[in-house]
Amino acid sequence: MTSSTSSVVADHDRPQVRIIQSILVAGTAALGGFLFGFDTAVINGTVGAVSSTFSPGSLLLGFAVASALLGCAVGAWFAGPIANRYGRIRVMLVASVLFSVSALGSGLAADIWSLTLWRVVGGLAVGAASVIAPAYIAEIAPARLRGRLGTLQQLAIVTGILVALLSNFVLAENSGGAAEPLWFGADAWRWMFLAELVPAVAYGVLVLRIPESPRYLITRQRVQEARKVLSDFVGGDVDGRIAEIKRTLDSQRAPRVSDLAGPRFGLLPIVWVGIGLSLFQQFVGINVIFYYSTELWQHVGFTESDSFLISAITAVTNVVVTFIAIATVDRVGRKPLLLIGSIGMFVSLSLMAVLFGSAPVVNGDPALGPVAGPIALVAANAFVVFFGMSWGPVVWVLLGEMFNNRIRASAIAVAAAAQWLANFAVSTTFPALSELGLGLAYGLYAVCAGLSIVFVAKAIRETKGKELEQMP
Repeated sequence: MTSSTSSVVADHDRPQVRIIQSILVAGTAALGGFLFGFDTAVINGTVGAVSSTFSPGSLLLGFAVASALLGCAVGAWFAGPIANRYGRIRVMLVASVLFSVSALGSGLAADIWSLTLWRVVGGLAVGAASVIAPAYIAEIAPARLRGRLGTLQQLAIVTGILVALLSNFVLAENSGGAAEPLWFGADAWRWMFLAELVPAVAYGVLVLRIPESPRYLITRQRVQEARKVLSDFVGGDVDGRIAEIKRTLDSQRAPRVSDLAGPRFGLLPIVWVGIGLSLFQQFVGINVIFYYSTELWQHVGFTESDSFLISAITAVTNVVVTFIAIATVDRVGRKPLLLIGSIGMFVSLSLMAVLFGSAPVVNGDPALGPVAGPIALVAANAFVVFFGMSWGPVVWVLLGEMFNNRIRASAIAVAAAAQWLANFAVSTTFPALSELGLGLAYGLYAVCAGLSIVFVAKAIRETKGKELEQMP
């Protein structure tokens, strides 16, 4: 019996250790998701203070808020090819550096233009993290755990959002307002950005301690290293798994973006499905809640302090309901969760559209009143609940597992780039739509939620319990 075979047999005696190792490694990769959430949400509490500090016009301010999303699209687009060439771990390390540089630059920004530049740098890191974490987790996780481990990405994202909002709230409360001086004479909004340095550095340190993806190792003919990783984290017939991976990879050449070419408008049908998932995830308007909620609730009558608190409560809700997906995604399946989420989002967004659309306008803002106000809060949080238990985590799970080994990293890169462009479109148009009427804005998001029901029913195939080598 060979030493490698003995290692595999011995590994069968420690399934619980393997599960714990898988959770720890997937959790480390998902730290990129935490920074993804933190970086994209931290702007929420700084908008008003940045406006009063730099006095940009509304259009320039909106661009500064959404500028990171352009970096996200670019970072996502290039992360796949770079991961195919240099490995998943190196992409994570580059993302850690970019997150750190962005946090420091944004906190020390001299004007709106330099802030925008550093936000774009952070966007490059977010885009890379949005591609590499789901790909890596899917490639290193056992099939029976892949759904639950894949949802760690979304759990990390929503936790990052929560921590950013809580951090913003605490810093603003301690200084008396986001635009007020805090430590060393720097305004609180600057410390909101600088706070990201801590998790950004921790991410880079921890990534150095996790193994490379076995699928990537096999594409580079590093079969012995891949065998050890599979033995440690997957187990079973390791040699058979390696043979199957080789078959699906055709490892005589490295994967390329050209592998995505197909008969339908230049791309494979499965790639279009991934793009569709990404677009619908954004077109329902979820990030309007997390980018603009603090300003939004102030405009409809809540104080700055209450608006920060409401945003934090919404973020807590988002974290809690993600555990519903973790508990059910490998039991109920991906497609049923998406359908439930789409229906719930359609109903809650429609209610918000009606409430905001029918509210009287006072000084340019809708006045919800003592009855409609609390109902709108409940509807907004119901929307977050249905998104958080379905489209938030399940899209990342599906993107990580629905593509075959050869095209996975490149296909996720394309889908994630589309997602960030959609996010940019929604985020930049919301201020203009809200000026026309919040009822119109939420009505459009409700229509997209309704269309997502049809899309899921017609286009999504269940992937629960399937090995990655079974993907078309």
